[in-house]
Amino acid sequence: MSLGTVLTAIVTPFDDRGAVDEKAFVDLMGYLCTHGTDGIVVCGTTGESPTLSTEEHLRLVELACSERPAGTTIVASTGSNDTRHAVEMTERATEAGADAILSVTPYYNRPNRRGVHAHYTEISLATDKPIVLYNIPSRVSLDLPNDQLAELAQIEHVEYVKQANNANLAPVDGLGIYAGNDDLFASVLDMGGCGGILVASHVVGPQMRRMVDEPENRAEIEASLKPVFDALGVTTNPIPVKAALAMEGRPVGGLRLPLVEADDAEREVIRAALQGAGVL
Repeated sequence: MSLGTVLTAIVTPFDDRGAVDEKAFVDLMGYLCTHGTDGIVVCGTTGESPTLSTEEHLRLVELACSERPAGTTIVASTGSNDTRHAVEMTERATEAGADAILSVTPYYNRPNRRGVHAHYTEISLATDKPIVLYNIPSRVSLDLPNDQLAELAQIEHVEYVKQANNANLAPVDGLGIYAGNDDLFASVLDMGGCGGILVASHVVGPQMRRMVDEPENRAEIEASLKPVFDALGVTTNPIPVKAALAMEGRPVGGLRLPLVEADDAEREVIRAALQGAGVL
């Protein structure tokens, strides 16, 4: 199945008490899907999944599946460095109605190549939905080179990779490629890839949609958005994008420790980029 081209890794809104704000989540999902987004990736790193309880995580997946705008795909992030937990989360997200599963490379315990293969084999047995591998060595300290990705593509249901290692960007036999960083989106589209799992689409979604719909203008649009991409990397994601949403009048609350809100200098960088892009 097609998961869509512009997939937004949605933030998790919190209320003043630090609890998940379900209404704000549904409202934001609706806004995104009328501003260029084809699908929503729920409870990824941008959604602060490391600080969500299992109950909160699965509730957000259920909420996304039940409240999705018509035609929207839902990709549930269910990865873990504990295979048993990843399997349980994958089973329950599948039961909740997710269209696909995003599964990050096991982090911290650093399995070897055979261990990675065994990990994804077990996850593949837990779902009948497409699995999107997630290669992000900057966070997990383990890279999946393209030859290994091609091997993993032989596992049933493993159909895509979210590639967040810019140095590895290339076609991979058996896998559809999604950009895992906003600054890879144009390159993935140019090479005939599937699209991107994006963060900047929270605030410049229509412009990123134009990058899909207007290939003749893609390079120019990308250049105009580079300051936004850079600003949303001024500190750890999702700190900047939550600040940007608040500046746009779409507040989604604070962050859970150990993440803290953007400071004055960081907010100034973000504000300047948004003003330059014409969205403030």
